[in-house]
Amino acid sequence: MYQYDDYDRALVRERVAQFRDQVQRRLADELSEEEFLPLRLQNGLYLQKHAYMLRVAIPYGTLSAKQMRALAHIAREYDRGYGHFTTRQNIQFNWVELERVPDILDWLAEHDMHAIQTSGNCVRNITTEAFAGVAADEYLDPRPLAEILRQWSTVNPEFLFLPRKFKIALCAAEQDRAAIQVHDIGLQLYRDAANELRLRVLVGGGLGRTPIIAQPLREGLHWQDCLSYVEAILRVYNRHGRRDNKYKARIKILVKALGIEAFAAEVEREWQPIKDGPARLTEDEYRRVAASFHKPAYVPQDALDLDFGSHLARDEAFARWVSRNVMAHQVPGYLSVVLSTKPGISAPPGDVSAEQMEALADWSERYGFGEIRVAHEQNLVLPDVRKADLYALWREAQAAGLGTANAGLLTDIIACPGGDFCSLANAKSIPIAQAIQQRFDDLDYLHDLGELSLNISGCMNACGHHHIGNIGILGVDKNGSEWYQLTLGGSQGRQAALGKVIGPSFAAEQVPEVIERIVRTYVDYREVNEGFLDTFQRIGLEPFKACVYSREEVV
Repeated sequence: MYQYDDYDRALVRERVAQFRDQVQRRLADELSEEEFLPLRLQNGLYLQKHAYMLRVAIPYGTLSAKQMRALAHIAREYDRGYGHFTTRQNIQFNWVELERVPDILDWLAEHDMHAIQTSGNCVRNITTEAFAGVAADEYLDPRPLAEILRQWSTVNPEFLFLPRKFKIALCAAEQDRAAIQVHDIGLQLYRDAANELRLRVLVGGGLGRTPIIAQPLREGLHWQDCLSYVEAILRVYNRHGRRDNKYKARIKILVKALGIEAFAAEVEREWQPIKDGPARLTEDEYRRVAASFHKPAYVPQDALDLDFGSHLARDEAFARWVSRNVMAHQVPGYLSVVLSTKPGISAPPGDVSAEQMEALADWSERYGFGEIRVAHEQNLVLPDVRKADLYALWREAQAAGLGTANAGLLTDIIACPGGDFCSLANAKSIPIAQAIQQRFDDLDYLHDLGELSLNISGCMNACGHHHIGNIGILGVDKNGSEWYQLTLGGSQGRQAALGKVIGPSFAAEQVPEVIERIVRTYVDYREVNEGFLDTFQRIGLEPFKACVYSREEVV
């Protein structure tokens, strides 16, 4: 993973000292809340329903064991013993006290971490998939370019006050596990026939109030032009993006208003004068950054592991976990492991305790090379686990509440914190997620259903990515009461799609039964080995709608 140098550390330390002074002035009433607002947002600090929330940056979702232990310390010392991992691959602490935030930032700086640009109208955390560098279907490791983009965008004065927040994601594998089509800019990395690194550029994607799938902007962009071309896009957006209405300020609205051809022409005009300037990447700079992402010292493994096969045969629960939570690896004898943060009623999706964080750090060192990844599905990944160690890891993960065999299944729910914490939310997310998980607690049944994503957002901001869940749930306000609107048919990946609203919304207590009716309809209509999304695309919305809104009372 990337190692901070003296420049990185100096920048972060200066920001901590600056914000410490700003907090002291706010506490002394020398700054009003209105004056303090943009200052705290630039440092990832939100004022929510009950307390301040601090969002810590985890660039492209990569953490060292030391950094995970540092987060555990914050959870225990400054919060209520846990943190919440988000769909942006960051972590949030929901109960921090304003006067202690500079100390938290100072602690983060000691461990080469920060909260810079995790909020505000700027370029947010650069994201990629949790299996970057190890995925068996990967063309190349996208993290060096993600890190270059992170360095370029951090405290870049030209883009600190954009019309609205801005999100960039990269993918470099056959499967898109980074959801690049619902980002402001999506970058697909690949190698051409001459083995040159190229980029397919997508623009104008996003969820929220106006969900839109990104459109292709440019094909075959040379990797050395990455920064200058992204800069040209941001300049066009900064100049033409709306600032009079925050609901129409995202780049997706600008692209839709201009049309992709006119937008592309505007970007091209902006890019031509700068493409050979200082922003053009050099091979030396790429190599400098890429050196931080060298392959670990993998130890050759036996082609046949009899103990592993024996454990699979004897322990059905272990075999089920391996089938769902273990990913193929580039190196024979190694695998990547998904540790689920979705155990059901015992913890909200994405919440991880300080004790679990410390266990994760220990496992990453004992069974891997001291690295942990955060997936945008809010799960955690150990990227390099020897096959021979899987059974021991699974037993420890089970004991720690991180061994649920449900990755990609119905109860692997993506959910924002919702109305329990967020002042923007219309409705609660966590109780709905847990009620559904409790209703579908039979793992055998879940495995029989197969891949089925369910995403929940407490408001139109769509932090739970409900639009791209196979089943999406959106919290809405009806005359001061919490109701839930459902969508079906959403998906992420190469065939990204937005879900379709099924009909009128439901009260909270009705939602688990409604989900059960949707699942029952799928089971009734599916063909052999047909997944939920395939069945939905084949039969359409109406059979689901007929079952959900049948005269039989929904309770």
